[in-house]
Amino acid sequence: MEILPLTGSLGAEIFDADIRQEEDFDEIQAAFSKYSVIVLRGQNVGPKDHLAFARRFGPINVNRFFKPVDEYPEIATVLKESDQKEAVGEGWHTDHSYDAEPAMGSILHAIEMPPFGGDTLFVSMGAAYEALSAPMREFLDGLTAIHSSRHVFGAAVMDSEAVKSGRLGNAEAATQDTRHPVVITHPFSGRRGLFVNPVFTTKIEELDSQESEAILTMLYAHCQQPEFQCRVRWKVGDITMWDNRATWHKAINDYHGFRRLMHRVTVEGGPLSHNITA
Repeated sequence: MEILPLTGSLGAEIFDADIRQEEDFDEIQAAFSKYSVIVLRGQNVGPKDHLAFARRFGPINVNRFFKPVDEYPEIATVLKESDQKEAVGEGWHTDHSYDAEPAMGSILHAIEMPPFGGDTLFVSMGAAYEALSAPMREFLDGLTAIHSSRHVFGAAVMDSEAVKSGRLGNAEAATQDTRHPVVITHPFSGRRGLFVNPVFTTKIEELDSQESEAILTMLYAHCQQPEFQCRVRWKVGDITMWDNRATWHKAINDYHGFRRLMHRVTVEGGPLSHNITA
């Protein structure tokens, strides 16, 4: 097995590993803990293998809103057809941050890829937090953010292409509103990091609306600096896994006229805390 870092902030490619082999798992898990984003190249596997690999990390979180893969309700379909314009996940976000116990990680398998484009970008929330000034870190520590699924998956988006095409649905289930620390301590590494994102975070609870908008706008601009990012260029068969407690991600929609099909399995997480002793 060969592990090559993608950037200085996060991400690594893994070659000559096989997610089906139990003896490879410990090294894969260690790389995931270290790099937050891992790209397992050239995995010739099916849905059952995908699920078995995910279950090594924890129970499966069944997504409420994505169309499931036929015969595999635990696997979400991430699809853009050649005649469609909108890609699901184009905005910077953290999967399931609207849940009381956000997902630990997502595992995405490339089934069909365009001849170019369709990359995924990631951001290290730990690196972004550490680059803030000490007074700003002190100000943010102890604040609470509200996250919601309503404005993304609810009735307000019923006219979107993703809903009309059947890629997203179940809008009546978009009832999640939850509170998380703006700064969390990662439950495994103990590293401090930001836990707000442009798609699902609606407000910082302790601030008024204008103050909250100003602080979140500043944080979002800060986090998007290239020094905190890595970019995954996909090939058919690749599996990428990312830590939702430590990263943002977004899909790049630059392959109009071509089909892109992915299968995603999400692993359950747990409660988040800002306490260093959590």
